[in-house]
Amino acid sequence: MQKQDSINVLGGVLAPCSRKPLTGFSRDGACNTCPEDRGSHTVCAVMTAEFLAYSKYVGNDLSTPRPEFDFPGLKPGDSWCLCAARFMQAHDEGCAPKVHLEATHQRALEIVPLHVLTSHRADSGQ
Repeated sequence: MQKQDSINVLGGVLAPCSRKPLTGFSRDGACNTCPEDRGSHTVCAVMTAEFLAYSKYVGNDLSTPRPEFDFPGLKPGDSWCLCAARFMQAHDEGCAPKVHLEATHQRALEIVPLHVLTSHRADSGQ
């Protein structure tokens, strides 16, 4: 896999998203991406109960542990690299989670406008 440059949506160096649980398309703790990442797992989002319920409803259960995939299941407060299209869909439905802009890869901008991401900006203290 040839990783794309680790640049965030603000034009700076991509910050880590989460090491516990370990996230990212390549499970490196960051929302790095590459051509093989067809889902564009580039939005570093802070999970909420509302978003997790929504994601399960639309067919992507992120809250149930899947030990066979070394996936612990997510809970509110966990950060996770979401697919940009899923984030946009949740935004359109009114249940998008907060976003860490510094940890969101610039490739997300191919799907999600910057003003949408900034409207869901997480407090820097999170």
